[in-house]
Amino acid sequence: MNQEKLKEFLTGRTIQIPYRMLLLQQEWKLEWKDFIILMYLKDKGERFPLNPKEIEKDIGLSLKEVMLSIGTLQSAKLLRMDTVKGDKGMLEDYISLEDFYHKYMEYVLEIIRKKDVSKSTVFDLIQQEFGRTLSPIEQEIIKAWLEEGFQDELIEEAVKEATLNGVSNLRYIEKILYEWNKKGIKTKEDVEKKKKSHRSVEKQQPMEVFEYKWFEEDDTDE
Repeated sequence: MNQEKLKEFLTGRTIQIPYRMLLLQQEWKLEWKDFIILMYLKDKGERFPLNPKEIEKDIGLSLKEVMLSIGTLQSAKLLRMDTVKGDKGMLEDYISLEDFYHKYMEYVLEIIRKKDVSKSTVFDLIQQEFGRTLSPIEQEIIKAWLEEGFQDELIEEAVKEATLNGVSNLRYIEKILYEWNKKGIKTKEDVEKKKKSHRSVEKQQPMEVFEYKWFEEDDTDE
């Protein structure tokens, strides 16, 4: 695709690409031209007659490139070619995107499932550590943490930290999370690095590792 054709394509008709579908380009290891053709075909519906010359004109790829991409998408089971008898009794090639939508829905449902499992794991851990069922308000607080982007493993580390300090309180856990966030602690590995750093300074008092006061630390090391 030369620069003139690319400019014409970019300033011409719009291809709608939802963010979730944009992620599929890497997930399914598609070349960009194959992905663009797939998104172009998506805008035409679930099933329609094959018209390679129209695709060639709209996108700016050669007819050979268009057919090679369609073949690639078929091999990836993202589209299917059906031969049907038209109104005039002649055989016509139709493109079906049924397989693409099926795989796309499976992809979305898997993301939802993982999120649900993650939330369930965090909720279950906190209930286990607290030794009681969480109230609706507490559940909303935890959901807010997840929505703000705190990783479930980081929340679990904050819960353990609070429990080791004898505190079973979500507000205390929240203070730990925000204090860690201020210090650039985003993952479980970051927590371990910070503890090891503290341990190396306080070699004579190893038990202080478990009683580390995150809120009282001097900010001079930031």
